[in-house]
Order: sequence, then structure tokens, then C-alpha cells
Amino acid sequence: MRRLLPHPWLSAVLWLVWLALHNTVAPGHVVLGGVLAVVIPLAATSVVPGTWLALHRPGVAARLAVIVLADIVTSSIEVARRVLGPEAAIKPGFIEVPLALTDDWAITLLAGIITMTPGTLTADVAPDRSHLLVHALHIDDADALVASIKSRYEAPLQEIFR
Repeated sequence: MRRLLPHPWLSAVLWLVWLALHNTVAPGHVVLGGVLAVVIPLAATSVVPGTWLALHRPGVAARLAVIVLADIVTSSIEVARRVLGPEAAIKPGFIEVPLALTDDWAITLLAGIITMTPGTLTADVAPDRSHLLVHALHIDDADALVASIKSRYEAPLQEIFR
């Protein structure tokens, strides 16, 4: 069974995302989503061997997903409020977020989470992977923003990828 589903959590997520994107549980989509959920991880494993997507702490990953989804919603509202309000309500800028993460996949996920959250964008990863360069639409307190990214996103990723 492990040869057919090398990454069962990834397969489950791919299948659920397929069904959610198509907003149906029609038999054709259930079957096609299932086939893709098996084939994509198998193809990815042949390209990048190893346990690169092993999910060691599913509870922490689920909690992180809820936090990210909630942050996306609240950030969307905040960005809309700032963009539709007076221009003086926007103070864009760059910050450097020092990284405690060492795993390339964890750093990639952190960069993706930051980019998915409206109002922030990962602009660069330092060549030595010591920090991320992040652009924010509005920065009141750079230290508070760095602390928030580290506690809300990086800390759970450290648990997941240790």
C-alpha cells in the first residue's frame, strides 16, 4: 500500500482540494480526483525522492491551516479597508524575517504562507537561508510584524518539520 500511496496525507488533501475546487461530488470528479491524488504524489516521488512531504505532526499542521485561513480572511478585510481609505493609511515597506527554519520545504511553506496572506509578499530568501525579505502593505511596528510571523507561522512549521 505504501508503494501506491507514498504520501497518504498529500493524496487526501489533493483529492479534497480537487472536489472543493469543482464544488461537486459527482462520480466522475470523485474518480478523477482520486486518480490524480494517487498519480501526482507518485510522479513527485520519482522526481524528488525521499520523505520530503512526511507529515510528522498532523494536529499542528491542521491548527496552522486554520490560523492561515483565518489570517487570510482578516487580512483581506484589512487590506480592502486600507486600499479604499485615505492614502495616508498605507505605510508600505520591507522587513527582514530571521529564520530559525533550516529545512528547504519548511522555508518554502513559510514563504508561501506569507505570500498568500493579503498585504504581505515574500520578495526574497537570503542565499544562506538566514532570513526572508518580506514586503508589507502597511507596517506600523516592524518588530511586531516579525514577531507575529515567527510565532504564528514559523513556530508551528518548526514543530512539523523537526
